[in-house]
Amino acid sequence: MKFLVDVCCGHPLAEWLISNGYDVVEVKDHDCRMSDEDILTWGTNEDRIIVTMDMDFSELFVFHNKKHAGIIRLENLPSTLRIKYISLILATHKEVLSQKVMIIQKGNKLRVIH
Repeated sequence: MKFLVDVCCGHPLAEWLISNGYDVVEVKDHDCRMSDEDILTWGTNEDRIIVTMDMDFSELFVFHNKKHAGIIRLENLPSTLRIKYISLILATHKEVLSQKVMIIQKGNKLRVIH
């Protein structure tokens, strides 16, 4: 499973994913000012699931039907809690992520959008 970690999610989350054996690249290592549409294109081209806290990705997916390889949108929480929730998502929704869905985490609730 491959991930593209948005700047807003931070390096600790990317490091956690890497330490758990995932293939991870970070937007910050390429261009911190990259547009959301360019991030979607990059993720799609490399079949990477985007991990973000940016609500604009929901709009691009739901209202503009933009193509993607999967999106995980985390709530704006401290990095330790973002890591906790990404761990939960991967433990409970790993198979559904392969279906190019969007998972939105808010509090203890997860919403899967096909």
